[in-house]
Amino acid sequence: FRAPDVVEVAPVYTRYAASVVAGTHAASPQVQGVTPAYFRVRHWKAVVGDLFTDTEIVGRSRVVLLGQTVVEQLFPDGQYPVGQTIKINQVPFRVMGVMEAKGGGGFGDEDNVIFVPLSTAQTRLFSASARTRSGDNKVSVIYVQASSDKRMDKAIEQMADILRERHGISFRDEDDFSIISQADILSVFGDITGALTIFLGAIAGISLLVGGIGIMNIMLVSVTERTREIGLRKAVGAKRGDILTQFLVEAMVLSLIGGGIGIGLGQSGSLLIARLIEDFTPVMSLDAVLLATTFSAAVGLFFGLYPAWRASRLNPIDALRYE
Repeated sequence: FRAPDVVEVAPVYTRYAASVVAGTHAASPQVQGVTPAYFRVRHWKAVVGDLFTDTEIVGRSRVVLLGQTVVEQLFPDGQYPVGQTIKINQVPFRVMGVMEAKGGGGFGDEDNVIFVPLSTAQTRLFSASARTRSGDNKVSVIYVQASSDKRMDKAIEQMADILRERHGISFRDEDDFSIISQADILSVFGDITGALTIFLGAIAGISLLVGGIGIMNIMLVSVTERTREIGLRKAVGAKRGDILTQFLVEAMVLSLIGGGIGIGLGQSGSLLIARLIEDFTPVMSLDAVLLATTFSAAVGLFFGLYPAWRASRLNPIDALRYE
Protein backbone atom coordinates (compact mmCIF):
# COMPACT_ATOMS: atom_id res chain seq x y z
CA PHE A 1 0.00 0.00 0.00
CA ARG A 2 2.88 2.39 0.67
CA ALA A 3 4.53 1.63 -2.69
CA PRO A 4 1.64 1.39 -5.19
CA ASP A 5 4.00 1.82 -8.15
CA VAL A 6 5.99 -1.31 -7.22
CA VAL A 7 4.78 -4.51 -8.91
CA GLU A 8 7.39 -7.13 -7.89
CA VAL A 9 10.16 -7.31 -5.29
CA ALA A 10 12.91 -9.92 -5.67
CA PRO A 11 15.67 -10.11 -3.02
CA VAL A 12 18.89 -11.88 -4.00
CA TYR A 13 21.78 -13.18 -1.92
CA THR A 14 24.91 -13.82 -4.00
CA ARG A 15 28.02 -15.77 -3.07
CA TYR A 16 30.73 -17.82 -4.78
CA ALA A 17 30.80 -21.46 -3.71
CA ALA A 18 34.09 -23.04 -2.71
CA SER A 19 33.25 -26.14 -4.72
CA VAL A 20 30.48 -27.26 -7.09
CA VAL A 21 30.81 -30.83 -8.33
CA ALA A 22 28.76 -33.42 -10.16
CA GLY A 23 30.50 -36.78 -10.19
CA THR A 24 34.03 -36.16 -11.43
CA HIS A 25 33.25 -32.78 -13.00
CA ALA A 26 33.61 -29.45 -11.23
CA ALA A 27 32.59 -25.85 -11.91
CA SER A 28 33.10 -22.42 -10.35
CA PRO A 29 29.82 -20.57 -10.84
CA GLN A 30 28.15 -17.80 -8.93
CA VAL A 31 25.48 -19.06 -6.51
CA GLN A 32 22.42 -16.85 -6.10
CA GLY A 33 19.68 -17.34 -3.53
CA VAL A 34 16.46 -16.06 -5.10
CA THR A 35 12.68 -16.14 -4.78
CA PRO A 36 10.15 -16.98 -7.54
CA ALA A 37 9.66 -13.25 -8.14
CA TYR A 38 13.24 -12.99 -9.39
CA PHE A 39 12.46 -14.88 -12.58
CA ARG A 40 9.42 -12.73 -13.29
CA VAL A 41 11.34 -9.49 -12.71
CA ARG A 42 14.30 -10.60 -14.85
CA HIS A 43 12.09 -12.30 -17.48
CA TRP A 44 14.10 -15.49 -17.19
CA LYS A 45 12.58 -18.86 -18.04
CA ALA A 46 13.58 -22.49 -17.67
CA VAL A 47 14.06 -24.44 -20.89
CA VAL A 48 14.10 -27.77 -19.05
CA GLY A 49 12.36 -28.59 -15.76
CA ASP A 50 10.54 -26.13 -13.51
CA LEU A 51 11.26 -22.90 -11.65
CA PHE A 52 11.08 -22.44 -7.91
CA THR A 53 7.74 -21.91 -6.20
CA ASP A 54 6.86 -20.66 -2.73
CA THR A 55 6.87 -24.29 -1.60
CA GLU A 56 10.63 -24.55 -2.08
CA ILE A 57 11.15 -21.23 -0.32
CA VAL A 58 9.09 -22.18 2.73
CA GLY A 59 10.56 -25.69 2.88
CA ARG A 60 14.16 -24.49 2.45
CA SER A 61 14.48 -27.17 -0.21
CA ARG A 62 17.86 -28.29 -1.50
CA VAL A 63 17.06 -27.81 -5.18
CA VAL A 64 18.95 -25.85 -7.83
CA LEU A 65 18.46 -24.30 -11.25
CA LEU A 66 21.52 -24.38 -13.49
CA GLY A 67 22.72 -21.88 -16.08
CA GLN A 68 23.75 -23.14 -19.49
CA THR A 69 27.48 -22.72 -18.85
CA VAL A 70 27.26 -24.71 -15.60
CA VAL A 71 25.40 -27.51 -17.40
CA GLU A 72 28.17 -27.73 -19.99
CA GLN A 73 30.81 -27.91 -17.25
CA LEU A 74 29.07 -30.40 -14.95
CA PHE A 75 27.46 -32.57 -17.61
CA PRO A 76 29.80 -32.39 -20.63
CA ASP A 77 28.73 -35.81 -21.91
CA GLY A 78 25.22 -34.62 -22.68
CA GLN A 79 23.65 -36.30 -19.66
CA TYR A 80 20.12 -35.12 -18.84
CA PRO A 81 20.68 -32.82 -15.84
CA VAL A 82 17.17 -32.61 -14.34
CA GLY A 83 16.87 -35.00 -11.42
CA GLN A 84 20.64 -35.38 -11.04
CA THR A 85 22.44 -34.56 -7.79
CA ILE A 86 25.23 -32.01 -7.49
CA LYS A 87 27.14 -30.87 -4.41
CA ILE A 88 27.64 -27.24 -3.44
CA ASN A 89 30.19 -26.90 -0.64
CA GLN A 90 29.70 -30.61 0.03
CA VAL A 91 25.92 -30.15 0.44
CA PRO A 92 23.85 -32.29 -1.98
CA PHE A 93 21.25 -30.55 -4.17
CA ARG A 94 18.80 -31.94 -6.72
CA VAL A 95 18.74 -30.27 -10.14
CA MET A 96 15.23 -28.94 -10.67
CA GLY A 97 15.68 -27.23 -14.03
CA VAL A 98 17.96 -25.59 -16.58
CA MET A 99 17.67 -21.89 -17.41
CA GLU A 100 17.56 -20.46 -20.90
CA ALA A 101 20.78 -18.97 -22.26
CA LYS A 102 21.37 -15.30 -21.53
CA GLY A 103 24.85 -14.94 -23.01
CA GLY A 104 27.91 -13.09 -21.81
CA GLY A 105 28.65 -9.43 -21.41
CA GLY A 106 31.19 -6.92 -20.16
CA PHE A 107 30.50 -8.04 -16.58
CA GLY A 108 30.95 -11.77 -17.17
CA ASP A 109 28.98 -14.79 -18.29
CA GLU A 110 25.38 -14.58 -17.09
CA ASP A 111 24.93 -18.31 -17.77
CA ASN A 112 27.68 -19.24 -15.30
CA VAL A 113 25.26 -19.19 -12.37
CA ILE A 114 23.38 -21.52 -10.03
CA PHE A 115 20.07 -20.53 -8.44
CA VAL A 116 18.95 -21.91 -5.08
CA PRO A 117 15.96 -20.88 -2.94
CA LEU A 118 16.77 -17.75 -0.94
CA SER A 119 15.86 -19.37 2.38
CA THR A 120 18.13 -22.32 1.59
CA ALA A 121 21.07 -20.05 0.77
CA GLN A 122 20.61 -18.06 3.98
CA THR A 123 20.12 -20.97 6.39
CA ARG A 124 21.71 -24.09 4.88
CA LEU A 125 24.38 -23.02 2.42
CA PHE A 126 25.85 -19.70 3.59
CA SER A 127 24.41 -19.42 7.08
CA ALA A 128 27.63 -18.02 8.56
CA SER A 129 27.79 -15.01 6.23
CA ALA A 130 24.10 -14.46 5.49
CA ARG A 131 23.26 -12.83 8.82
CA THR A 132 23.93 -9.42 10.25
CA ARG A 133 25.38 -8.81 13.71
CA SER A 134 21.85 -8.52 15.07
CA GLY A 135 20.97 -11.94 13.64
CA ASP A 136 18.77 -10.72 10.77
CA ASN A 137 19.00 -12.26 7.32
CA LYS A 138 20.72 -10.06 4.78
CA VAL A 139 20.62 -9.89 0.97
CA SER A 140 23.06 -8.64 -1.66
CA VAL A 141 20.60 -6.74 -3.83
CA ILE A 142 16.86 -6.30 -4.28
CA TYR A 143 15.42 -6.21 -7.78
CA VAL A 144 12.22 -4.18 -8.05
CA GLN A 145 9.84 -3.98 -10.99
CA ALA A 146 7.91 -0.73 -11.40
CA SER A 147 4.39 -0.60 -12.81
CA SER A 148 5.66 1.28 -15.89
CA ASP A 149 8.66 3.23 -17.07
CA LYS A 150 6.73 6.46 -16.57
CA ARG A 151 6.17 5.64 -12.88
CA MET A 152 9.77 4.61 -12.19
CA ASP A 153 10.75 7.84 -10.45
CA LYS A 154 7.69 7.66 -8.18
CA ALA A 155 8.48 4.02 -7.35
CA ILE A 156 12.03 5.04 -6.39
CA GLU A 157 10.71 7.78 -4.11
CA GLN A 158 8.31 5.34 -2.43
CA MET A 159 11.05 2.74 -1.90
CA ALA A 160 13.45 5.36 -0.53
CA ASP A 161 10.86 6.60 1.99
CA ILE A 162 10.20 3.07 3.25
CA LEU A 163 13.90 2.18 3.52
CA ARG A 164 14.80 5.41 5.29
CA GLU A 165 12.06 4.80 7.84
CA ARG A 166 13.04 1.16 8.42
CA HIS A 167 16.73 2.07 8.73
CA GLY A 168 15.97 4.86 11.19
CA ILE A 169 17.55 7.60 9.05
CA SER A 170 16.73 11.10 10.20
CA PHE A 171 15.61 13.88 7.89
CA ARG A 172 18.98 15.43 7.04
CA ASP A 173 21.14 12.29 7.19
CA GLU A 174 22.34 10.60 4.01
CA ASP A 175 20.99 7.25 2.84
CA ASP A 176 22.89 4.11 3.80
CA PHE A 177 21.58 2.40 0.66
CA SER A 178 21.54 3.16 -3.07
CA ILE A 179 18.76 2.76 -5.61
CA ILE A 180 19.86 2.35 -9.22
CA SER A 181 17.35 2.32 -12.06
CA GLN A 182 17.86 1.00 -15.56
CA ALA A 183 17.82 4.59 -16.78
CA ASP A 184 20.84 5.28 -14.55
CA ILE A 185 22.64 2.22 -15.94
CA LEU A 186 21.89 3.25 -19.51
CA SER A 187 23.08 6.77 -18.74
CA VAL A 188 26.39 5.46 -17.38
CA PHE A 189 26.89 3.23 -20.40
CA GLY A 190 25.99 6.16 -22.64
CA ASP A 191 28.65 8.31 -20.96
CA ILE A 192 31.22 5.52 -21.33
CA THR A 193 30.44 4.89 -24.99
CA GLY A 194 30.40 8.65 -25.62
CA ALA A 195 33.85 9.03 -24.08
CA LEU A 196 35.14 6.06 -26.08
CA THR A 197 33.66 7.54 -29.25
CA ILE A 198 35.42 10.85 -28.64
CA PHE A 199 38.68 9.07 -27.80
CA LEU A 200 38.57 6.86 -30.90
CA GLY A 201 37.51 9.83 -33.00
CA ALA A 202 40.53 11.78 -31.77
CA ILE A 203 42.83 8.87 -32.66
CA ALA A 204 41.22 8.62 -36.11
CA GLY A 205 41.57 12.38 -36.59
CA ILE A 206 45.27 12.30 -35.69
CA SER A 207 45.77 9.34 -38.05
CA LEU A 208 44.04 11.20 -40.88
CA LEU A 209 46.16 14.30 -40.20
CA VAL A 210 49.40 12.32 -40.25
CA GLY A 211 48.35 10.45 -43.37
CA GLY A 212 47.26 13.64 -45.07
CA ILE A 213 50.58 15.35 -44.31
CA GLY A 214 52.34 12.32 -45.74
CA ILE A 215 50.31 12.56 -48.94
CA MET A 216 51.02 16.28 -49.20
CA ASN A 217 54.77 15.73 -48.81
CA ILE A 218 54.75 12.98 -51.44
CA MET A 219 52.87 15.22 -53.87
CA LEU A 220 55.23 18.15 -53.23
CA VAL A 221 58.19 15.90 -54.00
CA SER A 222 56.36 14.68 -57.10
CA VAL A 223 55.77 18.28 -58.25
CA THR A 224 59.46 19.09 -57.74
CA GLU A 225 60.65 16.01 -59.64
CA ARG A 226 58.21 16.58 -62.52
CA THR A 227 58.81 20.29 -62.97
CA ARG A 228 60.05 19.84 -66.57
CA GLU A 229 57.03 17.66 -67.35
CA ILE A 230 54.70 20.38 -66.05
CA GLY A 231 56.53 23.00 -68.10
CA LEU A 232 56.31 20.83 -71.23
CA ARG A 233 52.56 20.27 -70.75
CA LYS A 234 51.99 24.01 -70.34
CA ALA A 235 54.15 24.74 -73.40
CA VAL A 236 51.96 22.54 -75.60
CA GLY A 237 48.73 24.15 -74.40
CA ALA A 238 47.79 22.72 -70.99
CA LYS A 239 45.99 25.23 -68.79
CA ARG A 240 46.34 25.79 -65.06
CA GLY A 241 43.06 23.92 -64.47
CA ASP A 242 44.42 20.88 -66.33
CA ILE A 243 47.56 20.74 -64.19
CA LEU A 244 45.51 21.32 -61.02
CA THR A 245 43.10 18.51 -61.92
CA GLN A 246 45.93 16.11 -62.77
CA PHE A 247 47.66 16.43 -59.42
CA LEU A 248 44.41 16.45 -57.43
CA VAL A 249 43.37 13.19 -59.10
CA GLU A 250 46.77 11.68 -58.35
CA ALA A 251 46.50 12.70 -54.68
CA MET A 252 42.98 11.28 -54.41
CA VAL A 253 44.01 8.02 -56.09
CA LEU A 254 46.94 7.71 -53.70
CA SER A 255 44.63 8.32 -50.75
CA LEU A 256 42.00 5.87 -52.04
CA ILE A 257 44.63 3.16 -52.42
CA GLY A 258 45.61 3.67 -48.77
CA GLY A 259 41.95 3.64 -47.76
CA GLY A 260 41.39 0.39 -49.66
CA ILE A 261 44.36 -1.21 -47.92
CA GLY A 262 42.97 -0.01 -44.56
CA ILE A 263 39.54 -1.49 -45.30
CA GLY A 264 41.15 -4.78 -46.27
CA LEU A 265 43.24 -4.87 -43.10
CA GLY A 266 40.17 -4.08 -41.00
CA GLN A 267 38.19 -6.89 -42.60
CA SER A 268 41.08 -9.32 -42.17
CA GLY A 269 41.49 -8.33 -38.52
CA SER A 270 37.79 -8.83 -37.79
CA LEU A 271 37.86 -12.27 -39.41
CA LEU A 272 40.91 -13.18 -37.32
CA ILE A 273 39.14 -12.08 -34.14
CA ALA A 274 36.08 -14.11 -35.18
CA ARG A 275 38.27 -17.21 -35.33
CA LEU A 276 39.62 -16.57 -31.84
CA ILE A 277 36.27 -15.71 -30.20
CA GLU A 278 33.45 -18.22 -30.22
CA ASP A 279 30.01 -17.11 -31.47
CA PHE A 280 31.41 -13.82 -32.81
CA THR A 281 30.33 -12.89 -36.33
CA PRO A 282 31.85 -9.70 -37.78
CA VAL A 283 29.73 -7.71 -40.22
CA MET A 284 31.16 -5.09 -42.55
CA SER A 285 28.32 -2.91 -43.77
CA LEU A 286 28.29 -1.13 -47.11
CA ASP A 287 27.73 2.17 -45.30
CA ALA A 288 30.99 1.77 -43.37
CA VAL A 289 32.92 1.00 -46.57
CA LEU A 290 31.39 3.99 -48.37
CA LEU A 291 32.14 6.25 -45.40
CA ALA A 292 35.77 5.12 -45.27
CA THR A 293 36.12 5.57 -49.03
CA THR A 294 34.59 9.05 -48.88
CA PHE A 295 36.93 10.13 -46.07
CA SER A 296 39.92 8.77 -47.98
CA ALA A 297 38.96 10.74 -51.07
CA ALA A 298 38.33 13.87 -48.97
CA VAL A 299 41.75 13.61 -47.30
CA GLY A 300 43.44 13.23 -50.67
CA LEU A 301 41.53 16.19 -52.06
CA PHE A 302 42.25 18.47 -49.09
CA PHE A 303 45.94 17.70 -48.65
CA GLY A 304 46.59 17.46 -52.37
CA LEU A 305 45.16 20.90 -53.03
CA TYR A 306 48.31 22.88 -52.15
CA PRO A 307 50.74 20.74 -54.19
CA ALA A 308 48.33 20.82 -57.14
CA TRP A 309 47.94 24.61 -56.85
CA ARG A 310 51.71 24.99 -56.66
CA ALA A 311 52.15 22.88 -59.78
CA SER A 312 49.53 24.87 -61.68
CA ARG A 313 51.26 28.17 -60.82
CA LEU A 314 54.66 27.17 -62.27
CA ASN A 315 55.99 29.39 -65.05
CA PRO A 316 56.42 27.17 -68.16
CA ILE A 317 59.70 28.90 -69.20
CA ASP A 318 61.24 28.47 -65.73
CA ALA A 319 59.89 24.91 -65.55
CA LEU A 320 61.48 23.91 -68.87
CA ARG A 321 64.85 25.28 -67.71
CA TYR A 322 64.61 23.44 -64.36
CA GLU A 323 67.29 20.80 -63.78
